[in-house]
Amino acid sequence: MVFVVIDGLDSAGKSTQALKLYVYLCKCGKTVCLRFHPSSDNFLGVKAKQYLYSKGKSAHFAVAFFYMLDVIRSILLYSWQKYDCVIFTRYLIGTAYLPSPLHKIAYHFFALVVPTSDHMYFLDVSPKEAHRRIQRNRKTREAFESLEELERTRCKAMSLISTGRWTIIDANRSIEDVENEIRTTFNARIN
Repeated sequence: MVFVVIDGLDSAGKSTQALKLYVYLCKCGKTVCLRFHPSSDNFLGVKAKQYLYSKGKSAHFAVAFFYMLDVIRSILLYSWQKYDCVIFTRYLIGTAYLPSPLHKIAYHFFALVVPTSDHMYFLDVSPKEAHRRIQRNRKTREAFESLEELERTRCKAMSLISTGRWTIIDANRSIEDVENEIRTTFNARIN
């Protein structure tokens, strides 16, 4: 089984790219499991989503707590099943939403506990571009989607990915360019 992670800031294109990779792999005859986090199909994911629209430090902790439990739930339920490929959106970088220095402690703890892979892609979008996309595409905004929060979160995320096996992909480009880079990198590592 090949384990793929697609992570990044809000509006980096995680869901879009995960769906594109899913479709591509299915067309190649692979069996694929695709999990979005926070998930809508269980209590933990629903609670994480609820807290995304709350403000304050306690909401930051609650989002990260329920989000990580949702990810762990997905790992326990889906990683042992017989798929050729499992794709997770949002994985370890959700810890970047925690206050400093807790985000580093949580990241390193979970990086020891959960599976990692050579197929972990961080879609790096500038906070200004992410904010522009959010304003253009969303009617309601999450607590972490102000320009200031996006800048803070990206800074923390970049410090976290420098310690792991992440492939950084410039997500300021077109959807097609990002898709091609992910697909090319993925195929090069598989073959």
